[in-house]
Amino acid sequence: MHRFLPLVVDSLSLGGTGGANGGYEERFIYLLKSRKSAIVHLTHNDLDAVGGDAVHRMRYGTITSIFCSVGSFPSALDAVASLEGNGIILSISDLGYQRGIEQRIRRVNEAGWRIEWRDHHRWSPEEIGLVQDYCDLLRLDTSTCGCGICARDLLPGDKTAAEIARVVCDYDLWKHEDPRSAVLGIVLQRKKNRDYVRDRLAEGILSDDYIEREYQEIVGEMEEKMVKSIQKATIMGERYRIAFSPLYGYPSETAARMRKELSTDIEVLISKDGRFSLRSVPPISHIIAREYGGGGHPNAAGGSFHFSFWDRIRFLLLGSSSQFPHFVDIAESI
Repeated sequence: MHRFLPLVVDSLSLGGTGGANGGYEERFIYLLKSRKSAIVHLTHNDLDAVGGDAVHRMRYGTITSIFCSVGSFPSALDAVASLEGNGIILSISDLGYQRGIEQRIRRVNEAGWRIEWRDHHRWSPEEIGLVQDYCDLLRLDTSTCGCGICARDLLPGDKTAAEIARVVCDYDLWKHEDPRSAVLGIVLQRKKNRDYVRDRLAEGILSDDYIEREYQEIVGEMEEKMVKSIQKATIMGERYRIAFSPLYGYPSETAARMRKELSTDIEVLISKDGRFSLRSVPPISHIIAREYGGGGHPNAAGGSFHFSFWDRIRFLLLGSSSQFPHFVDIAESI
């Protein structure tokens, strides 16, 4: 049985396309050097990652947690490889293969880190072959979420860990059968809530007064932003009904609402810098996203349009882009 130890705030978030640079790298290196644990957990930055981190803490007690965006993953590995691992475990979860990532994984391995990688994204046999020799453990399973793999591996038979994983997977895999999962997913739209929710999950608590208050406050704000995105949607495509729209926040919830109101098959929600969040009824999101330097799941993924200055102006003013027709061609050719 695991013990619910006092949880020390020992985590860092890396986000955006800047990776571990721009002030993050020094903090990252300092955190790794000053760690008081034998486990460093490098993971994504959503509910699935938070659930997986909670399971790690239930299993090991105090750990060092690094939450990072998909774009920051390579830079995070570079920072880890710059330090001697001395047999310390680098546990990676909810982060998938990226082109060329095997070179960084090799350097982490050569620096003396023991790598355990648990992921539920889709990998090709070739990608597995490029990485597995550098890992003590490479566990891939697309039938569950990253938290589900962590719970099964780290705390097999533990009812609390299994319940956390079930609720997290309900949200991450778009099942939407347990209302608690939507509450947690929405509360984590505010980064300031990440450590709080993680620590409550590690205590076996799936809801409390603070979480409920945050949820109610966010829902009011979310409604306005979802309506704004839907009103500015551009519909294209013949085989699929594809919506392109500016993203003002809450991509999963906005896409679900858009699909219901506009009867769309694919929703592309785009930030002003060109990064987009993609949802689709046909299981092709991950294939499309890879054409745009991203990745994800068959029904939910992300990537980036390479917007020029004028592309950004056009998108901000008109909500359109010359790149949208090519996106439609890719989607409808799969």
